Amino acid sequence: MAKKEKGIDDKEPKKEKKSDHQENVEPVNSGKDQENQPETENGSEEVLLLSKSEVDELKNNLEKARKKEQENLESWQRERADFINYKKRIEREQTQNGQNYKAELLKKYLVIMDDLDLAIRNKPQNHPEDNSWVEGIELIARKLHSIFENEGLEKMECEGNEFDPNLHQAISYEEHSDVESGKIIEVIQSGYKLGDRVIRPALVRVAQ
Repeated sequence: MAKKEKGIDDKEPKKEKKSDHQENVEPVNSGKDQENQPETENGSEEVLLLSKSEVDELKNNLEKARKKEQENLESWQRERADFINYKKRIEREQTQNGQNYKAELLKKYLVIMDDLDLAIRNKPQNHPEDNSWVEGIELIARKLHSIFENEGLEKMECEGNEFDPNLHQAISYEEHSDVESGKIIEVIQSGYKLGDRVIRPALVRVAQ
């Protein structure tokens, strides 16, 4: 039997040897990055399932967060209301203190007004040479009255009115044929009001 000649065709095909560079190259994923989109084996998105206890815990945490939010809101509303009330109280006190200071200051000048009024009521009669003096006193009194009015100080007109213990202070009760009982006969010292506040009651004689 003839021996087959060993030819080129009888040699086993040589396997190509991959270079080190080719062996380390990994296939490139040409699709979109799906790192954040986990998929199941059939390609659908993975659904995260929670146990009943985990759902209940989440619900409890949510309810606690809502209650805490409501408590914080109510606390803030109370603090805001307290601050507004405090601010109003301070403003009222400042206004009242200002009125008290003004009243005490004006009361000190009322005695000067009393002296001027007394001088005018008792001005000399039938003495022409004293007219300039009388006119000067009356001018001063008018200026002082004007200052009082600008500050809100009001002189009370009392003569002939009913006696009111809130406005008047009686120095005497007298029988009087021409004046009805309980009415004021004469004002001895004028009374003054600052707004609705009586800073000095009028001294009066009252019919009995």
